[in-house]
Amino acid sequence: MGALIGILGGGQLARMLALAGYPLGLRFRVLDPAPDAPAGAVAEHICGSYEDKAALNHFALDVSVITYEFENVPASSVEHLATHVHQRAPIYPPPLALATGQDRLLEKQLFERLGIGVPRFARVDSPAELEQAVMKLGRPAVLKTRRLGYDGKGQARIMEGTDLGAAYRALCPADARPGGLILEEFVAFDVEASVIAVRSRTGEVRTWPLVLNEHSSGILRRSRAPLAAFWSGAGSASTASLDEQATVAATRIMEALDYVGVLAVEFFVKEGRLLASEIAPRVHNSGHWTIEGSITSQFENHLRAVAGLPLGETGMRFAGAAAVMHNLVGAVPEVGEPTGLLGVPGCHVHLYGKSARPGRKVGHATVVGAPAEIAVRSEQLRSIADQYWQA
Repeated sequence: MGALIGILGGGQLARMLALAGYPLGLRFRVLDPAPDAPAGAVAEHICGSYEDKAALNHFALDVSVITYEFENVPASSVEHLATHVHQRAPIYPPPLALATGQDRLLEKQLFERLGIGVPRFARVDSPAELEQAVMKLGRPAVLKTRRLGYDGKGQARIMEGTDLGAAYRALCPADARPGGLILEEFVAFDVEASVIAVRSRTGEVRTWPLVLNEHSSGILRRSRAPLAAFWSGAGSASTASLDEQATVAATRIMEALDYVGVLAVEFFVKEGRLLASEIAPRVHNSGHWTIEGSITSQFENHLRAVAGLPLGETGMRFAGAAAVMHNLVGAVPEVGEPTGLLGVPGCHVHLYGKSARPGRKVGHATVVGAPAEIAVRSEQLRSIADQYWQA
């Protein structure tokens, strides 16, 4: 009987991890408070709070390794598991990586310490410190919560004329704990990109090609890989340099955190240089294209890493290939219509079993092929996905 993998979180990422792991003979158990958690359709589902010690103990019973599908797992939950089950069931990625990925300030400080390019930033723990930070960084700037911000949530633009006191109170209300904000300089970037990397228990590192990302309303809308096939703004030589910069940055971060598993690093690309924005210590939305587009998907390699198995190759599935992935957000498309997603030649559709709701990721769709071959298909996919987009 294969190893039992415990996953904290039962969303679509846990669902795709399980689907990738069953061919390897692995079994899965998830802990999630939602009765209709998407992973519950494909894995044993412990329905309970992340802070319920009885639920945590039940979840951890007989698992071989523990991982997570999102970085906002309460630190107290991981501490409890680390204390009670760590010797027989390691936790990967390690708690230090989880703590760093939960805090935008810790992320930025890590980037600086490792010599990785990063936008200028300042810690903000009071309205007075916000005024000082704005004087230092200038306007426009972006004020963000240090924790629990994702898909554009927990942030505000600081423009000329912005009431700083009101901006501070909006993100850090009086009934919340004081402080906990960070101000970042506004970067007039050329494009946004990300690298997905994986590190094994033995320290082997592999990376997938750098990905070109497009966001709307703070939510990832489209990812295209490799970046070199879709963006020539920096020239071919500089594009190769960007790939090298991304690999170096991801490797330094994973080594510093003694990382095991898949890590995503998001960047701003500006004038041939990468500026690190944030990390995600887990499988990542911008890597969904790897299911069909690469030799080994991010989901399979994450499982290989945490379970102590050899890593798989991360190159494109065939030489010269490219992949385009669109998020399906808000409304669930009718895939069976002749003019729908399945009517796009070579389109691969993944629905997550979620009910429709504005801003909710309900699925994704991917096309793969030579860049010239998928140009038309990609636009067909974009047109259909845009019809259902509800941010």
